[in-house]
Amino acid sequence: MSEQDIALPGMSGERRRVPAGVGAPANGAALPGFTVRANPLTSRLLWLVSFPTMLGAFLVARVFASGRAFFVDPDLWSHLKNGQNILATHHWPTADPYSFTVGGQPWITCEWFGEVVLAAISRIGGLVGLDILLIVLGSAIMIALYYYGTLRSGNSKAGFVAAGILSTLAVFSFTLRPQMLGYLFLVLTMIVLEFFRQGKHRALWFLPPLMLLWVNTHGSFIIGLGAIFVYWIAGLKDFELGGIVAKAWTPPERRQISFIFLLCLAALPITPYGTQIAMYPFNVAFKLPVGVANVTEWASMPFNQSGGKLFLMVLLGFLILQVCFRFIWRFEEFALFLFGTMMACVHVRFVLIFVPFCVPLLATIFARWLPRYDRAKEHYVLNAILIVGVAASMIWFFPSSAALQEKVATAFPVGAVAYIRQHTVPGPMFNAYNFGGYLIWAGQSVFMDGRADPYERGGALADYFHIAYLQPGALQVLAGYRVRSCLMERDAPLATLLATQPDWQKVYSDANSVIFVRRNPPTRGK
Repeated sequence: MSEQDIALPGMSGERRRVPAGVGAPANGAALPGFTVRANPLTSRLLWLVSFPTMLGAFLVARVFASGRAFFVDPDLWSHLKNGQNILATHHWPTADPYSFTVGGQPWITCEWFGEVVLAAISRIGGLVGLDILLIVLGSAIMIALYYYGTLRSGNSKAGFVAAGILSTLAVFSFTLRPQMLGYLFLVLTMIVLEFFRQGKHRALWFLPPLMLLWVNTHGSFIIGLGAIFVYWIAGLKDFELGGIVAKAWTPPERRQISFIFLLCLAALPITPYGTQIAMYPFNVAFKLPVGVANVTEWASMPFNQSGGKLFLMVLLGFLILQVCFRFIWRFEEFALFLFGTMMACVHVRFVLIFVPFCVPLLATIFARWLPRYDRAKEHYVLNAILIVGVAASMIWFFPSSAALQEKVATAFPVGAVAYIRQHTVPGPMFNAYNFGGYLIWAGQSVFMDGRADPYERGGALADYFHIAYLQPGALQVLAGYRVRSCLMERDAPLATLLATQPDWQKVYSDANSVIFVRRNPPTRGK
């Protein structure tokens, strides 16, 4: 039995063929799974130990290898605090409650649903629960990418290779923030759109409720809306231009995707803040120039680093193969690929959208040479041994709570916060950007944290970088906020400067943080 004859798991008695579509090297490929007509239960059980499932287990292992390191984004802690406050008060904030620099400045927590999820998991499982959530979300994303590549190419091996190559780029962005949910929602959206393109029209009804959840979770919902729009417009008319072709929707298909798109738009105001959340991505793009210019994740693709080099290799490899074999692509998928490439080059954080837009193209290319999955050649026992081995290894090597606490302590001012709680450290306190979220979580008032929008509107963000970069007059700007203590990274330029100032005293220091206290309180205007 060839892969053409394989049906989706659980669809016994019906062989559903998936059109190869434009760009595929062969005709009529189907999704991985099994058709055991006599016994659906046996079909499902065999699917659990199939070769495609075993490949998926390897992708999960790849995510685990990265996730067990528990790289924590500095913004995690403020997300946790926001979620905890919402769960405790059932109130969505409208003004900044955390800082002394812009306290009371209008501010909304536009990622509130993701923050509530993080806070609930933290309440139940602590750091261990959070690490499990990170691995589960990362695994779900990688499996969804694998499935998407398989769906598009009709070849599970090609889908696996494409997802595996791009996994390194993906896991760079796997940090425990609401954006992880947004990333998963984007891949699910692309799967649904591919189902619709292949004639499975009912799948499209999944998008409006997904968009309702998405708009309350992360600003990447705007990318999902854009993808739906591109698919809609790509089916308005048949055309062919070089290696790009477009296939027009049938009138019923056009009506359905138009209606679904309108329903998705109608979901945007259904938030605790009305339409404010829907406008947030535009506010970030056009009204926060200081944050975009100075925050690392908004930097352009670092082609001198390993991630940037891999990104460049993928692009060059695709270009070479396209020139050599002249693949033909659907207009919508190639347009999204170009958009994802452009955005990832401009801002490295948008590699999140490059990967799902690249996976179907790479999978279709690899399907040209990789043989399709053949159920007749299955080795179920060997597959089961490998899958169980992966699961057992993950359980065995999962970090303990103490190990996770130690990882947190190496990146955040755990010891410094303990010192502040045990000693009198006068405020207001200037703090490092990356320490702000942890201080908020610990209940400390902050000068700055990762929520750039209220600080930029209030003017404190520009002042922070003025001080942190030791621009002329930095100490005068610091005195203007009447700062009496500073908590910074141990090797920060400001820490080096304060160590030479007679009116500043170092009162605490550890491997990653240092506290300075001003000997004499600053006078106004000094």
